[in-house]
Amino acid sequence: MSAAQGEQLLFGQPVFEALPVRHLCDLRVQLESPLAIPTPRGTLVPYIGKGGRLDGPRLRGEFLPGSVDWVLIGSDGISRLDIRGALRTDDGALIYFESKGIARLPADGRKRLAKGERLPFAETYLRTTPKLETSDERYLWVNDLVLVAYNEMSPAQVDFRIYSVL
Repeated sequence: MSAAQGEQLLFGQPVFEALPVRHLCDLRVQLESPLAIPTPRGTLVPYIGKGGRLDGPRLRGEFLPGSVDWVLIGSDGISRLDIRGALRTDDGALIYFESKGIARLPADGRKRLAKGERLPFAETYLRTTPKLETSDERYLWVNDLVLVAYNEMSPAQVDFRIYSVL
């Protein structure tokens, strides 16, 4: 076995070309019109959530109003996302939602959003890493999940397709 082959078997596993994941839920959040705040670090754009809905095989409920995605648009054109909010499951459990991420829009993306267009998945790089936390005994299983999400956005909405890494 060559050194290169030995390096690929780190942890006794071949290098993954795709992570093993399981669909957790889809989340749709309605947004207020954002403000743009120039700062020394870049343009800060807080997107305030008006509420939303999540649906999945084991997790269903509402995304509560008042969430905020603090988007920082850097001089490199990359948006750094910092999302905080709360979920209420259909059976009444409260779950804290936090997510970090990156958004790289097409060159004309902000203009298209301003015109009311939806930016399709194939034209944007919008990826997030949600984290869920709760003390509700029925949902303690969400506390140790590692999650990744693919996202799409329009001027008044952001959609998450959230997966649990196995």
